[in-house]
Amino acid sequence: MSSKHHKIRVGISIGDFNGIGPEIILKSLKDKSITDFFTPVIFGSGKLFTYQKNVFKLQTNFNYINEAKEAQSGKINMVNLTKENSNIEFGVPTEESTKMAIDSLNSATEALLNKDIDVLVTAPINKDEMMKYGFAHAGHTGYFEEKAGKEAVMFMVSEGLKVAVSTHHIPVAEIASNITKENIKKQIKQLVATLKEDFCVEKPKIAVLGLNPHAGDGGVIGKEEIEIIQPAIQDLFNEGIMAFGPYPADSFFQPEKYKAFDAVLAMYHDQGLAPFKTIAYEEGVNYTAGLPFIRTSPDHGVAYDIAGKNIADETSFSEAIFTAINIFKSRDEYQELRAHRLRPKATHANHGVDEDLPKES
Repeated sequence: MSSKHHKIRVGISIGDFNGIGPEIILKSLKDKSITDFFTPVIFGSGKLFTYQKNVFKLQTNFNYINEAKEAQSGKINMVNLTKENSNIEFGVPTEESTKMAIDSLNSATEALLNKDIDVLVTAPINKDEMMKYGFAHAGHTGYFEEKAGKEAVMFMVSEGLKVAVSTHHIPVAEIASNITKENIKKQIKQLVATLKEDFCVEKPKIAVLGLNPHAGDGGVIGKEEIEIIQPAIQDLFNEGIMAFGPYPADSFFQPEKYKAFDAVLAMYHDQGLAPFKTIAYEEGVNYTAGLPFIRTSPDHGVAYDIAGKNIADETSFSEAIFTAINIFKSRDEYQELRAHRLRPKATHANHGVDEDLPKES
């Protein structure tokens, strides 16, 4: 459904409720005018959120519904997954908080796939605990890849810096064997498509980091740059894609360097996320690029150490909400423009007269 015909419906999964998930959700929605911009749909528990809003001294009111399709514009909607009381133990993952995190994520994703919500923003989860109770993925990215039947790219975005990673949540010992020419080419092509479709970048420029220190130093500190990364970049450049590198990661994240590009492809998780979180700080957003639907999240974890203390900063979660909304609008506009551009003008075979013109009698 086009964003022109309704306020965008933002689904929210609550993550581990013994972490800071509910706190940052509530704080992001505390302004009473927030529903003028979008329609929130939280997948959680009315009793749980009523308790937590009292802990954090917030006055949020909810419209309780049984299914996302019942959500009302102008209200903060709560899909009530349970009517039972929740046993809250701030700072400690429990079986109850973990199972509700799974239930919330599954319910929100089902609504997303059914188009009962337009975008999904996920609060932080405890991956290790969830896997103990049947969750089969080492994070949200793999989960959404399975749901979509497509490979995705973990894409960290902020106003001034966008960083993707070639390998996601895998052990450091396995990184090199997972760096392939085919994967790099596929990922960069996906980044280019995402930047065009979701971020309105007409001619994206991608910087590619090396795997080894000093980008291999001409092969002295590793051959991956010479044998894999450089050939991938050259192939893409020959296809008209503006990919450059590989650049040494230790000196790349200086403003005069990274600001010359629209996005950066790092080779592994910490190589990209450590500088991104340092530079973007609390305004960074994790976007799962390459999927037919839109999912974002804050760039931080469950933060058990500060849970329940009313000191969690909601900035990244708020940014995740509005990033998802902006991507939905950009994608909507891109698809409309593309459809218009590709629509051939119908003509009479013999006279070249537009079909839309009135015919002579």
